[in-house]
Amino acid sequence: MLFWLPRSWRTCRVRSFTAAMTIALLIATTGQSPAADPQPKRVLMLHSFGLRFRPWTDYSEALRAELSRRASIEFQDQSLLNARRSSDKSDAPFVEYLRSLNIDQPPDLIVAIGAPAANFVQAHRKDLFATTPMLYTLVERRRVDFDKLTKYDTVVAITNDDPVFFENILQVLPQTTTIAIVVGASPSETWWRNEVAKSTARFTDRVQFRWYNELSFEDMLKDAANLPPHSAIFWIGLNVDAAGVAHEGNTAFTRFYSVANAPIFFHDESFFGEGIVGGPMQVVARQSKQAAEVALRILNGENVADIKPSFVQLAAPMFDWRQLQRWGISQSRLPPDSTVYFREPNLWERYWWQITFTIALVLAQAGLIALLLFEHRRRQFAEVQSRQRMTELAHVNRFATAGELTASIAHEINQPLGSILTNAETAAAILQSQRSDIAALSDVVELREIVNDILQDDRRATEVIRRMRSLLKKAPFELKRLDLNEIVQETIRFLSALTVSRKFEMANVITAEALPILGDRIQLQQVILNLVLNGVEAMKDTPHESRTITIRTARADQFAELSVSDRGPGIPEDKLKQVFEPFYTSKAEGMGMGLSIARTIIEAHNGSISASNREHGGASFTIRLPFAG
Repeated sequence: MLFWLPRSWRTCRVRSFTAAMTIALLIATTGQSPAADPQPKRVLMLHSFGLRFRPWTDYSEALRAELSRRASIEFQDQSLLNARRSSDKSDAPFVEYLRSLNIDQPPDLIVAIGAPAANFVQAHRKDLFATTPMLYTLVERRRVDFDKLTKYDTVVAITNDDPVFFENILQVLPQTTTIAIVVGASPSETWWRNEVAKSTARFTDRVQFRWYNELSFEDMLKDAANLPPHSAIFWIGLNVDAAGVAHEGNTAFTRFYSVANAPIFFHDESFFGEGIVGGPMQVVARQSKQAAEVALRILNGENVADIKPSFVQLAAPMFDWRQLQRWGISQSRLPPDSTVYFREPNLWERYWWQITFTIALVLAQAGLIALLLFEHRRRQFAEVQSRQRMTELAHVNRFATAGELTASIAHEINQPLGSILTNAETAAAILQSQRSDIAALSDVVELREIVNDILQDDRRATEVIRRMRSLLKKAPFELKRLDLNEIVQETIRFLSALTVSRKFEMANVITAEALPILGDRIQLQQVILNLVLNGVEAMKDTPHESRTITIRTARADQFAELSVSDRGPGIPEDKLKQVFEPFYTSKAEGMGMGLSIARTIIEAHNGSISASNREHGGASFTIRLPFAG
């Protein structure tokens, strides 16, 4: 059953409880002495070769980092020098040094890095750190003498399988005939040389093995640079060469890799990415983490005897993509569970979004170009149709112009026809005369003159008809080399009869130099006719004595210039730009197409036409056409 208490009462209970807890916490805190603060654990890291020998350095640094991350540790690093040679004369002084160094406070844990360090502690345990726990790590299982382990010792070792390493080489490089094995000459490395040699026996019928343990490093470099074709290199390790030279850090491997003419294989991840091809690997992080777990259990007080030895197995094969590419190794030759690292992304993987964007842009451009081409073809078709319509319209316009010229044309034809009739009647009268002296010289001369007049009048009538037929002829637009002056003069002759019927005068100022252009004779004549007739129409209310059309030609820079001026009322200033628009007209009965057609014709000739008003009255139209090249 639940009972609900008033809110104020509940609030007081909470506050009272909080105050009581705070007081109790303060009492507990003040009651502690500084001596109760946890002290950092002391760990002696005993290195087999030194602080800068690989792969030991990589493993020890990873182990140190893992321990420091999870506990307060005070590290002490010491290195064995006798591991580099077979002499153990330095053991006693080193034991005394370590004992005196830790006489006041022995370490809480000894971490033996490698087999020589572990063997040293086991050999001198009764004289040094008799009951201090020791973690035997960063060592291969075969190097551990389990019979010598005490209740204070435990092991975190790695397990290798030498035949697997050689099988890996022959799988990825099946044509291999020679394997050079790089190993040093220190006691530990000599042990490994003999141990690995046991594994090579099964492969002697397939490959030849070359051992470098009896060579100086310089001789190793020379031999590695001149290995026969289809060779491979297996790197066990190089701490001390046959000349007694110790090789710290990564210098030896780097130099060796730079001269070797064959791919290098090694099973330690610390060298992965620096030149080895790959294969089954011992991973630094796995071993250091497992060793750190055991070390923390010991430092936390767990009985070492209860911690059984543990072993880190080989990880799945890993390969360096760059080395596969360098040595032409097909990825199809790799074991099925392999992982390839350092793969350089291909062009698509590296620039996929740029490529996608570029392709999209290209497709968009292609679509736009296709659309523009389609529109261009439509425009060309429309222009062709427009030109045809304009040509037909211009043809109609010429008929309209011819209609306006009908009276003058009839007058111009009647004159020669009347003359022909008169001359023919005169000749007939002479021939019908009964005079006997018809063959007189005067009659012959008169008949000859009559015949010449008839021929001249006939040619004149024929020329009028020819000009009219040319004007009315429906011919395609054709550019030819012409003289603008000749076109103007021919048009003026054509309009000579019009001046009488319309009662106006024509004045022309033709330049003496030729004005060569590329043009269509008929269409240019049509433009001039339109401008003249417009001028005549504009002067219909102008007194007869002032009705004058002036045609001028001149050279203006690189253009041939033609102007047609009248003395009419001119064009309103606000209409000067509209006069060339279709259907614009100042005539009550006009269609407004004459000047529009004129502009179209001139622009088809790559020229220009403009309108302006003269200072003393009247309008002036100026045409500019480019000279023929």
